[in-house]
Amino acid sequence: MRRKIIAGNWKMNKTPSEAVALVNELKDLVKNDEVDVVYCVPAIDIVPVAEAVKGTNVKIGAENMYFEESGAYTGEISAAMLKDAGVEYVIIGHSERRDYFKEDDVLLNKKVKKAIEAGITPILCCGETLEQREMGIAVDFIRLQIKSDLKDVAAADVAKLVIAYEPIWAIGTGKTATSEQAEEICKAVRDCVREMYDDDTAEKVRIQYGGSVNAGNAAELFTKPNIDGALVGGASLKADFGKIVNYK
Repeated sequence: MRRKIIAGNWKMNKTPSEAVALVNELKDLVKNDEVDVVYCVPAIDIVPVAEAVKGTNVKIGAENMYFEESGAYTGEISAAMLKDAGVEYVIIGHSERRDYFKEDDVLLNKKVKKAIEAGITPILCCGETLEQREMGIAVDFIRLQIKSDLKDVAAADVAKLVIAYEPIWAIGTGKTATSEQAEEICKAVRDCVREMYDDDTAEKVRIQYGGSVNAGNAAELFTKPNIDGALVGGASLKADFGKIVNYK
């Protein structure tokens, strides 16, 4: 049985002092020994938040990283830097990174490999636009993302990572895929991993749903057999995040 993982993607929100205040507010609300809880926070918040969550059940994630070890890459942060700061997870390939910052699958594949090499668990994002869904090519497009981003990644490493399905049309819009729509794509992602690797890898990899997840829809989403948790945006910045973590 796959353990649920519920991660908050804070995006570009919260100064370091605000981040610590939020962590302290949520501390008792997100207690749940049956769920992995992760805060993926802005880079400047990582060190103070990592300190603030010590002794709790919360793990720290980063929202991005670069694939080089070090060097003349002004503004970038390496996997080694994140690891030393206490980061255990990193979001790779979020639609905002793909769209606004033009990150392609070749780059994302390098990031996935570097994160794994550094001992950080990637949360690899995939998802389709509304136009792609209406054209009936959502599954084909997402399969291409998965196959490209996991190119030459070993089965043993894939089994440990997290894949987040986020329909782009449901991110920050208030629209949510129905539990049936989310399950359909999450199953397609698992089947793609099965084709690329084997049954064991496919059954071990954890697949999240993301896209306007909130306290009202989390429980229904998590009943689906191929949905192993959520990557939560705006709701992770509120007390309601505790209700998502404690969805039962």
